[in-house]
Amino acid sequence: MRLTLRQLQVFVAIADHGSTTAAGQAIALSQSASSAALQELEAHFGTPLFDRIGRRLALNGHGRALLEPARTLLVNAADLERQLAAGGDPSQGAPLRLVLAASTTIGNYLLPPRIADLLRQAPQAEVDLRIDNSAGVVAAVQRLDVDAGLIEGPCHERGLQVTAWQQDPLVIVAATDAPARWSLDELRRARWLLREPGSGTREAVEQALLPHLRGFAQTLQLGNTEAIKQAAIAGLGLACLSRHALEEPLALGRLRVLETPLPALQRTLWLVRHPGKQWLPGLQALLGEVGQSIRTPVDSIHRHFL
Repeated sequence: MRLTLRQLQVFVAIADHGSTTAAGQAIALSQSASSAALQELEAHFGTPLFDRIGRRLALNGHGRALLEPARTLLVNAADLERQLAAGGDPSQGAPLRLVLAASTTIGNYLLPPRIADLLRQAPQAEVDLRIDNSAGVVAAVQRLDVDAGLIEGPCHERGLQVTAWQQDPLVIVAATDAPARWSLDELRRARWLLREPGSGTREAVEQALLPHLRGFAQTLQLGNTEAIKQAAIAGLGLACLSRHALEEPLALGRLRVLETPLPALQRTLWLVRHPGKQWLPGLQALLGEVGQSIRTPVDSIHRHFL
């Protein structure tokens, strides 16, 4: 008996939903067909993949080892269908749909002009852009929900390919009635407007500032970059943000860039990919040239079963 994509689809659906009945409903298959596909798969491997706990099916050790390779294989099969349909070059008129996740500054300020350029070259293309904080973007990449993720801070998760995408200048800003020049002591005593933990912007700001300030005397935590900008405009404190996110308030004279003794600040923006995902046509056109992966750790469990 040969292993089939349908068997793997049923297996993943059961793992996700906990029963053959719920799995069948999720993938438009009858309960009996789902049960038969699972039996064939377990017979193929010669071992049970689930523990039967009442009516519930829970992955055992063999099933856990198979889950991620199976999920990757199913995603690759879907990617292959899309790639063959796209014909390789989005500028030649073939259909293309990209699914990306990006943290807030990248998604709100850097990607929209790039998406507009891509759609001018390939009007038939579609781009699904999902915006989250860096931790959420990395989680979406791990789940194989997206073709790639772009984040504003380091990636700490194993098993992903992480590539430097571009450099992003950071500036310290305050309301226009704030002093233009600040000493290190004044910066240490100031109230700082910060993103939430898990945000790439928060981590990048801490890495840029804490070696010089040795801590923040006062902080005010806000959930997104726009809230930080509005708080800074209102005079609630200092903010260290991407210059890309500040173009409009700076041009309108609602914020001012402060002069400080700190060196020029910048952070690296990162491209994060799952090693099981194809590099689809159109990604290079959208994101430009990217460098070598700086880290490609291998999760041995992905090789254990297949």
